Amino acid sequence: MACEAPALDPVFLQLGPLSIYWYGVIIATGAFLALWVGTKEADRLGVKKDYIVDLVVFAIPIAILSARIYYVVFEWDRYVGEPWWKVFAVWEGGIAIHGALIGSVITAIVFTRVKKLSFWQIADILAPSIILGQAIGRWGNFMNQEAHGGPISQSTYESFHQYLPDFIMNQMCIEGTMYHPTFLYESIWNIAGFILLLVLRKYPLRRGEMFLTYVIWYSIGRYFIEGMRTDSLYIVGELRTAQIISILLVVGAIIVMVYRRKKGLATHTYQGKKIRQHKKK
Repeated sequence: MACEAPALDPVFLQLGPLSIYWYGVIIATGAFLALWVGTKEADRLGVKKDYIVDLVVFAIPIAILSARIYYVVFEWDRYVGEPWWKVFAVWEGGIAIHGALIGSVITAIVFTRVKKLSFWQIADILAPSIILGQAIGRWGNFMNQEAHGGPISQSTYESFHQYLPDFIMNQMCIEGTMYHPTFLYESIWNIAGFILLLVLRKYPLRRGEMFLTYVIWYSIGRYFIEGMRTDSLYIVGELRTAQIISILLVVGAIIVMVYRRKKGLATHTYQGKKIRQHKKK
């Protein structure tokens, strides 16, 4: 579908030679809102908010680093023959959410062991925050005109034009071609997941199951949306890395959930303030 529309300025603020981009502002906003939600949830469950703040302070830089490492590993051919510093040039693009999640989980495991807390309890508390941050963060991709799908047809364009505001339609018009706003699909999916997790707080989930539900929900959506994107990382041939990881995460989360129930490792419920912080089950 051919189109012609001006793109939004990716620069939020220009201070002399220093450019502050919308991408960074949106990512930071998502992180702060996620932290706020996490501290509120910790307070509701009688967990010290300082634990959440301290964990996030460690997790954010490690998540960015691991997201970059993940991306570079799967795109190594792109950096062969380039100056060595290109590997660290995050400002040129190239981070992966699965890499960020891996780094964050490892950080949380180490942190909770040091503080003698339950990893699953902290993970449950932060699950709604994580998916909310992801939902907001996708709008950073929107401002950069990235993480979009393939070109849309005329009929799809006409359908979108009835429901989507002009600023989204215009931003998805890139070099004269209209693309699927997959950033929007994932953002909506994640917002729906955030609402689902808030609703599930009213039900007697076992410890760890809020976080595992997040993993399952996000992975299912990511699998299908990834299939539409044009910037996927590939393991080999046409196998998309994010789709393979998503399948493994869904299967793994279900296995862990069933195993913990059968072995009696999830004896405490997620709800209420009676959960003892020193219990590691």
